[in-house]
Amino acid sequence: MTTHLPDRLSAQRNVGIDCLRGLAILLVIVHHLALPFCLPLRPSLLGEWLPRRLLDAISFNGYEAVFIFFTLSGFLITLRIVERDGDLQRVNLRRFYRARVRRILPLLGLALALLSLLAVCQVPGFAPESDRQSLAGLLGSALTFTFNWYEGRTGWAPAGWDVLWSLSIEEVFYVGFPLLCLWLPRRVLIGMLVLLALGLQPLRALVPMSDEVWWEKAYLPGMAALAWGVLTALLAARWRPGARAARILGLAGAGSLVLVLGWSDIVYRHLFKANLYFICIGACLLLLAFHTQPPAPRRGLGWLARMGSLSYELYLFHMFIVLGTESLYRSLLGNVQTWTFVVYLPVLGCCYALAHLLERGAMRLGLQRPASVAASSVKGV
Repeated sequence: MTTHLPDRLSAQRNVGIDCLRGLAILLVIVHHLALPFCLPLRPSLLGEWLPRRLLDAISFNGYEAVFIFFTLSGFLITLRIVERDGDLQRVNLRRFYRARVRRILPLLGLALALLSLLAVCQVPGFAPESDRQSLAGLLGSALTFTFNWYEGRTGWAPAGWDVLWSLSIEEVFYVGFPLLCLWLPRRVLIGMLVLLALGLQPLRALVPMSDEVWWEKAYLPGMAALAWGVLTALLAARWRPGARAARILGLAGAGSLVLVLGWSDIVYRHLFKANLYFICIGACLLLLAFHTQPPAPRRGLGWLARMGSLSYELYLFHMFIVLGTESLYRSLLGNVQTWTFVVYLPVLGCCYALAHLLERGAMRLGLQRPASVAASSVKGV
């Protein structure tokens, strides 16, 4: 197979891709801040000045952002395999799994140790709140990447733990994906990926909406978004559009994301409930455009790109900051929601600082490469 990967793919970061995942992790953090039990924006003073649709777009697109992450992850992992091994059918299993373990487990282990300590101390938001859940169950399911399944059987996990569901979907996919690459003929593999990608909504519909937790966190819909990313990477390896075509792809992708993030209710009612398809396709179009025509760094967006490069650290550790801030706010102002908007920028700044320190610590211990050469990392990639 002839590939058309950019020269020195591992030597520099792609600013466009980093900004896309920076946007995704920003939406996740703000969503967790804006949940009704936390520090919502709508009842604050901002609710009197900004349109409700804008506040909802800012506050309640964390779930959609996770599907952007899934698509990003499938795209970048596939490009990394093609870059290193030349083709999916020649994936080096030992190197692939070693890279996954090296990237995922050290920070996950630290996060789980902190979560467990806070759970033992019965800190609200970290300790099990139901007789159906236990610290052993939470910890065991997180370590075996079955956390979403555990939640599906036992109910919502404590808020501090809940973010681990998406990592479970991603890592289970990557246990089996390289094996299928080796075992299946190329056409069969691509056919399966196409069926999985197109089946995103039907697979989700298999779970009754009354089973709210499992409906949101089942394995196959998340894996369908990963498949969209894998297929886009395979396309990018064979086709490199020109600058004009890349701009058109980028605009179409951005428009698709804006449509769902800003008008999800309209898409749901009038466009066949295709919200997640628009999210995945929009992300794929942007990834294809950014990969083939990497954008130059833009003044004013460096912070967003940096958040993208720290997305895994932010993903694992932001809830410690979010829940700590919520507790501090309640202790000072009680249930007064007028000023909740004031905490958002400080929380984002604290999350950013913590993620930066974690990255530096991991690099000093030799667990992570510098950001300048970690061109293909996305969340856990």
